Amino acid sequence: MPAFRRLFLAAALGVAALSPLSLRAADEKPPASYPGDSSNENKLTDEEKAAGWKLLFDGKTLTGWNNFKKKDIKPGWQVKDGNLVCVDPKNASDLCTADQYGWFELSIDYNINKAGNSGIIFHVTEEGGAVWATGPELQLQDNANAKDPQLCGWLYQLYKPEIDPKTGKPLDATKPFGEWNTIKLILTPTKCEHYVNGVKYFEYQMGSEDFKKRVEASKFGKMPKFAKSDTGFIALQGDHGQVAFRNIKIRPIAAEQK
Repeated sequence: MPAFRRLFLAAALGVAALSPLSLRAADEKPPASYPGDSSNENKLTDEEKAAGWKLLFDGKTLTGWNNFKKKDIKPGWQVKDGNLVCVDPKNASDLCTADQYGWFELSIDYNINKAGNSGIIFHVTEEGGAVWATGPELQLQDNANAKDPQLCGWLYQLYKPEIDPKTGKPLDATKPFGEWNTIKLILTPTKCEHYVNGVKYFEYQMGSEDFKKRVEASKFGKMPKFAKSDTGFIALQGDHGQVAFRNIKIRPIAAEQK
């Protein structure tokens, strides 16, 4: 083939590579991803094992979890790169532990997409039609692009941190969407505490007069079974956006411990 024909063919192929179909594909936003080396994640140290910690997610399977009031799990929940990921909130629903827990310390890492919204609901029973009908929720959200005024780390509609004098807004220790954050939730009969990335937000007592008044003034006041049980399942909200979890660890606390 003459040289000028080879050049013409190469140019034509180059134009074809920039067809509208290719351009549309290039403009498409990639799905949320949660990169990182997970080789050291989802494991317990010898010290944690000695202290009674238990892994709720092994980084490989969905063993120990199921959808609310179900035996199986919808395909919207998947294990990807060692993370427990809600990849499709339209086909995920809330994910619950197979076991129930009373008083405990829970540590969990989460990574949420832009404007994402999720939550950790505890003391969930099957007496309600949804997990939030019985269990209080620790809100998870991309605060910077939040659509819900209840921000990350708050006990939904019940407790929120004090105003940060540096910003004039409620204390916010979250990292931006796409980065990993660590939540610590401590529940005991006398004191419950919320921590975000090591920063304590507030404390309260389940069933106290203050707690009851706040429940009564919220939408949960019309739910007769809400926060009535001191044991139940732990649920991860899966219908508001893409979110990934890892290092889900729990340490049971005896009722007599303060």
